Amino acid sequence: RTATVWKSLNPFWGEEITLLLPRGFCSLAVYVLDEDTIGQGDVIGKVSLSHHQISAEPRGMDSWLSLAPVNPDQEVQGEIHLELRVPERGHPRVLRCHLIQARDLAPRDPSGTSDPFAWVSCCGHTLETARVVKRTRFPHWDEVLELELPEGELGEAVLSVEVWDWDIVGKNDFLGRVEFPLGTLGPGSTRGWFQLLPFPSTTEDHEGQLGALRLAVRLVEDMVLPPHHYQPLIQLLTEPILCPGQPPEGTALAVLEEVTLGESRQDVATKLMKIFLGQGLAVPLLDYLITCELARTTDPNTLFRSNSLASKSMEQFMKVVGLPYLHEVLKPMVNRLFEEKKYVELDPGKMELSRGRRISFKGSLSEAQVQESSLELLKGYLGDIIDAIVGSVDKCPLPMRVAFKQLRRRVEEQFPMAQYEEVQYFSVSGFLFLCFFAPAVLTPKLFGLREQHAEPRTGRTLLLLAK
Repeated sequence: RTATVWKSLNPFWGEEITLLLPRGFCSLAVYVLDEDTIGQGDVIGKVSLSHHQISAEPRGMDSWLSLAPVNPDQEVQGEIHLELRVPERGHPRVLRCHLIQARDLAPRDPSGTSDPFAWVSCCGHTLETARVVKRTRFPHWDEVLELELPEGELGEAVLSVEVWDWDIVGKNDFLGRVEFPLGTLGPGSTRGWFQLLPFPSTTEDHEGQLGALRLAVRLVEDMVLPPHHYQPLIQLLTEPILCPGQPPEGTALAVLEEVTLGESRQDVATKLMKIFLGQGLAVPLLDYLITCELARTTDPNTLFRSNSLASKSMEQFMKVVGLPYLHEVLKPMVNRLFEEKKYVELDPGKMELSRGRRISFKGSLSEAQVQESSLELLKGYLGDIIDAIVGSVDKCPLPMRVAFKQLRRRVEEQFPMAQYEEVQYFSVSGFLFLCFFAPAVLTPKLFGLREQHAEPRTGRTLLLLAK
């Protein structure tokens, strides 16, 4: 669930959600809702993507997709486990349907569960399970229902199995169905898990009428093996760290950076950092990558400006190691900004001078007065933030401090000339401020500093402070 963007028809979330899905999942649905202060939110529409659509784009898909209307009879999911047996001959001819269980059914009740029961119908006969399984999305019936079939050829006869949510008040809710043309069932029994399907759609095409949702979706399918299978890889990656002195050009880390494209370097850095943190070698890894980048840098003005493995690894390191520290330093100030909701604007083209009445009881303020008031507020906020950061040295995690100390020393060794004296400090502040503190001030929600995104006025203040 994303945060709520209040009073907007053009919301921006910018949130990344990771879902762990079963390998055989059929589709992914994203719903857009209108949150109400009282009662449940209203569903505006949804975007549904099949497994095939997502997996067809190995690097991920990023596009605007039209919202589709939500029909309760179409909102089904899950599978049912059945065993069917249709005798070839005999009188009476009895179809035997063993309803075993179902899984991952759609929730229909406020509790997030359902009360499922099932029925089977064929050739005008209908039977239902004796038991309603209460408050579950994974019911287990283990019931056998037997239907008598007419004599002669079955022709176009179809066996229908439907699952419903029982409600004590009002009508029951549909959970899905599966159909079997009897002519397709071979001799003997048919047993397995079958995907539940919706009723055939009768809704009109509403493309574009409900708006559109921009999604960036990527499916990563990993096969995770027992730990000992990864030891040769870990040894190969950690070798240049544990056995220094070999030429960097031929190491696995150097080759990895050479063959990794810019857009996937973030993923590589994330996984590398997890591996080296697990081995207790994250800080030596950063020192190694920084040394390699410095060796190929001649102009200090371009240092760490590219999406290099060193830059991305340092960013990931700070996020993992420094997040509690970030919260301790910034959270009080961020909470204050959200609570005060002061009007701050420096750009004359974006000023709403009527807002000045909230600042002064003497009528609207001039551009110069709004600028002056905003500048004072910004300087006050910024001074408090800088004081909090500068006064937090003892709270900064030791691994971060060691990493920055190594970084400063390596830059000083590479550029010892007097005119480059400040480069060693710019290198540290470039990471610490531009990649750590400033992004957290700009979007506190994405760093866990707030549960909701800022409303527009606070968001503008945060943007100006971050800049």
